[in-house]
Amino acid sequence: MMEQPLFGRRLRELRRKRGLSQAALAGEEISTGYLSRLESGVRQPAERVVAYLAERLGVERSAFEVPSSGSSLAQALSIATSADGDGDEAIDDVISALADADHEDPLLRWQALWLVSRSRRRRGDRAEELAGLAELARTADELGLPELQCRACAAYARCLRTAGEVTRAIEIAAKAVRLAKAAELSVPDTGAALTALVSAEAEAGRLPDARAHADELVELVEDHGGTLKAEALWSAATVRFRQGDQEGAERQLERAIKGLDSLADLTLWVRLRLAAASLYLQSTPPRMDLGRLRLTEAGAALGFVGTPLLNQELRTLQAHLAFSEGEFARARAILDELHQGELWLAYRDRIRLGVLDSRLLILEGHLEKGLRQLKGLGEEARQGFNIDLSAEIWRILAEALEDAHRPGGSAGS
Repeated sequence: MMEQPLFGRRLRELRRKRGLSQAALAGEEISTGYLSRLESGVRQPAERVVAYLAERLGVERSAFEVPSSGSSLAQALSIATSADGDGDEAIDDVISALADADHEDPLLRWQALWLVSRSRRRRGDRAEELAGLAELARTADELGLPELQCRACAAYARCLRTAGEVTRAIEIAAKAVRLAKAAELSVPDTGAALTALVSAEAEAGRLPDARAHADELVELVEDHGGTLKAEALWSAATVRFRQGDQEGAERQLERAIKGLDSLADLTLWVRLRLAAASLYLQSTPPRMDLGRLRLTEAGAALGFVGTPLLNQELRTLQAHLAFSEGEFARARAILDELHQGELWLAYRDRIRLGVLDSRLLILEGHLEKGLRQLKGLGEEARQGFNIDLSAEIWRILAEALEDAHRPGGSAGS
């Protein structure tokens, strides 16, 4: 009997060498789904199927027993890194090979984990990305190479922050900065580490520390352009906005937008416009014209780089814009649409979406439910050490309570 997963790996290798798709090899006797499960090692092949596949491939049965050239992980990684576009199918093969690669060369594992984590980030699969980045950081420590340790920690800290684990994110980002400075790493590596630290400190409300590191970051990348400088200015803008410096935040973010060509990184080009729209809509008072302009620009480009996450971020901001414009029914319709599927939003965006839902509930006459939900969100933000977010929620709650007690205010249901 052919043993899995070796049979599946060899079958995939033989199929690809002959330039066959799974559908072409499966023919009329077996389904492509069954063939896929054979290749992934999930199903054990029957003798009849082995004979059929050998005939289709033009090989002897013994060909399935020949060891493949090189390790399965090395092959999968080579195919994935040379694939056109995102190569999702190739990435899935890397993930499958990683599961059976406990004793592979750690350097090869690191490369595979890095590739997989970037794919998961594009897809918005944050839970899987977080687990993979934790393993990536451990593998980098095992290798002891400062460049890889710094890059792994910076990416891990960024993902921790977006998941709401800001205390751990600060710890890991600070480690990345120490590694970068001790080993005198390149400006891109040091800048990425500082960016992760600034974002985590700002999220935790440690604004003096975040401002100091943001100023250091902007000075570091001043003579650099492209994505590095754009992300540095974006981080600095976030800190200034949370310190109440709306004009300073706007200047930094608009510099980032003007300094980045869409050809350099279209995804970042879109994200900067979504960030600017968010800033304008959170300003006091909301700057709806500018917010609407940036959302229109971002929306026009999403057809080229749209992912579930980016599309949800756009729709979330459109809901906030509708609320600010008094179009409460439209805001509710967008929220209902978002909640029909899985939410890929970052922690802060999910909390703010919950706040919007609560405010709509109050306006719709569900006072007690809306207030209860706001209290829960405020407590969640406080426990997650998101100080400024928690303060914003309690302010909204206080205003809702004050409005409810005015003559003609919202009534409970």
